[in-house]
Amino acid sequence: MTAKSAAAAARATVYGYPRQGQNRELKKAIEGYWKGRVTAAGLRTTAADLRAANWRQLADAGIDEVPTGDFSYYDHVLDTTVMVGAIPERHRAAAAADALDGYFAMARGTQEAAPLEMTKWFDTNYHYLVPELGPDTAFAAHSAKQVTELREALALGLTARPVLVGPVTYLLLAKPGSGAPADFEPLTLLDRLLPVYAEVLAELRAAGAEWVQLDEPAFVQDRTPAELNALERAYRELGALADRPKLLVASYFDRLGDALPVLAKSPVEGLALDFTEAASANLDALAAVGGLPGKRLVAGVVNGRNIWVNDLQKSLTTLGTLLGLAGRVDVSASCSLLHVPLDAAAEKDIDPQILRWLAFAKQKTAEIVTLAKGLAQGIGTITGELAANRADLASRAGSPITRDLAVRARAEAVTDTDTRRSQPYAERAAAQRAHLGLPLLPTTTIGSFPQTGELRAARADLRAGRIDTAGYEERIRAEIQEVISFQEKTGLDVLVHGEPERNDMVQYFAEQLTGYLATRHGWVQSYGTRYVRPPVLAGDISRPEPMTVRWTTYAQSLTDKPVKGMLTGPVTMLAWSFVRDDQPLADTARQVALALRDEVSDLEAAGTSVIQVDEPALRETLPLRATDRPGYLAWATEAFRLTTSGVRPDTQIHTHMCYAEFGDIVQAIDDLDADVISLEAARSHMQVARELAGHGYPREAGPGVYDIHSPRVPSAEEAADLLRTGLKAIPAERLWVNPDCGLKTRAWPETRASLENLVAAARTVRAELTDS
Repeated sequence: MTAKSAAAAARATVYGYPRQGQNRELKKAIEGYWKGRVTAAGLRTTAADLRAANWRQLADAGIDEVPTGDFSYYDHVLDTTVMVGAIPERHRAAAAADALDGYFAMARGTQEAAPLEMTKWFDTNYHYLVPELGPDTAFAAHSAKQVTELREALALGLTARPVLVGPVTYLLLAKPGSGAPADFEPLTLLDRLLPVYAEVLAELRAAGAEWVQLDEPAFVQDRTPAELNALERAYRELGALADRPKLLVASYFDRLGDALPVLAKSPVEGLALDFTEAASANLDALAAVGGLPGKRLVAGVVNGRNIWVNDLQKSLTTLGTLLGLAGRVDVSASCSLLHVPLDAAAEKDIDPQILRWLAFAKQKTAEIVTLAKGLAQGIGTITGELAANRADLASRAGSPITRDLAVRARAEAVTDTDTRRSQPYAERAAAQRAHLGLPLLPTTTIGSFPQTGELRAARADLRAGRIDTAGYEERIRAEIQEVISFQEKTGLDVLVHGEPERNDMVQYFAEQLTGYLATRHGWVQSYGTRYVRPPVLAGDISRPEPMTVRWTTYAQSLTDKPVKGMLTGPVTMLAWSFVRDDQPLADTARQVALALRDEVSDLEAAGTSVIQVDEPALRETLPLRATDRPGYLAWATEAFRLTTSGVRPDTQIHTHMCYAEFGDIVQAIDDLDADVISLEAARSHMQVARELAGHGYPREAGPGVYDIHSPRVPSAEEAADLLRTGLKAIPAERLWVNPDCGLKTRAWPETRASLENLVAAARTVRAELTDS
């Protein structure tokens, strides 16, 4: 096919779309089902309506081929676990009794059965549920969901492409299940899994699928020869199937590297690649392997992870280069649009001048359609769109919001001394023990307490003018009093104020810093029914006035026990925002760190002796390729130390991380030089404690003993057993007792019971240590 005919064949498509609906209808329906207010039939109807609305919206915008199967009640990896029949033994009875309830049991757990472990989806803030596999895992095809959703789209008269997690990535995302040897490699199950995928593909073909997309993003990470061989074998076997649709293998988030020639040579009909700046090496690599003659290339030239308008001319240049490298070039975003909000036009509070710079899912869809039109019909057909785009880009580049000379001068003046504590840890630890007087195995929580409906209603009433600021603040004071009183009665040692005034751990700070923009409707799924509104980091950052001192000192006035000051760290402020793309991340991180350093200083001056700076995104933001990691970790750990290193030796600095694989960053955790770190450990059975011990981590740590992402209440003995496991790795004088994460999403009854059990467990194990 010539470049000209390839251009004529160009179509617009996407890999996936936001699931929640314009007003988070899916979240409300699912949570209503959990509470018994919505029937299973009602939930399924809401879900079907949302899917149909998404497909119609895409088709009306000009998308030629819509995705199916990307919709999920909770998580698409969990959907794959159901599709291949890999339900853990402890959940099989529940799944057999009721498929929907069994599905949610795997996601959330029950009092009788723990949920699947949760961790981050590559380097995003989306969480997936980790498959549990073992030598005895027996796969079986259950493709009703995938087939049903395809038929729904086809019934609307649309061209549809089912999207599945690819078999090799699925196995690489898995972990050894209960009873499996710790060194079991799920990838050894590939020969057992491929026939199930073959059956699913045949069923989708029978249902009308011309193409099926198989996502293999695990191969934008460094992979061993054995893993690359597994990829080659998988697509050689699937490609050889007689009864199957055409196969489009997709990757995203980074360059494909050594996997690109493997897939280019495989007998599949198409590849989908990321061609945004983060994965620009894919273009040269594709040329180096001779392109994809006779095959389909879906070019991800619109950034599916950030919210800035696309540079249409730059993308058209990339697309023009790609025309000579494939049989057909189609246009898409770099990944599923799941990672961005739905519609920027809904943001009525953002300055219209700034709104021109933003592209959410609907706007990105329009960009994709424009690029496909320009590629297929010529640039002359989109001159108006190109002119408007140039004006939008120029508006942003020339805006005074993006540059503050004072902020830049301060950042450039930072020295190495600014990023180091005045004394080594051993001396600080002695000063802190004398100052704080804490018992062995001190107990604490991570920061937030339940955000009740009353609290959310109070914030809504304040925004709507139904109550004034004084009335709202009285409600916050009452909540803090209740939280402090409960913690004292329960016997916790280091208290928190509960963060009732905070809508979100990033947004709350973003709204008080210059350079940030807040959205009203910019919801993005984090996990399950948990949605966040990432703020937009648009310009240089500074802190006009203290952000947390008032409520922290109020809480401290209610108790003689230490109350932690609670801040969100600079890397997490970046990772959980839509960060600016017009300067290096390291420069932005330093600006945020300096603003937070001022807050730390003010907290200490107000009498706060324990200050926690959360960095749950440190591992999440770790580059997917090992060669890119040292540079990132250098600026990321420096930013944390810049935030925290200006305090006295007897001020105890805590940090917190959750729901990630920590083994890759143990040295970086050490380099933070925090006095205490708390980490998720309950679902992974103290794995992180063993990793810290293996590294020789010298400071204090609190591996969590209470999984807060499940409604189940752990017993005191269960928590004590986890503590005993932790003590095998971390000595008692350096071990803290705490939940995995904040308690914002939990209800008060389970929070009270769980924390009472946590304190009881600590007392039990303390007594054992004293008696031994």
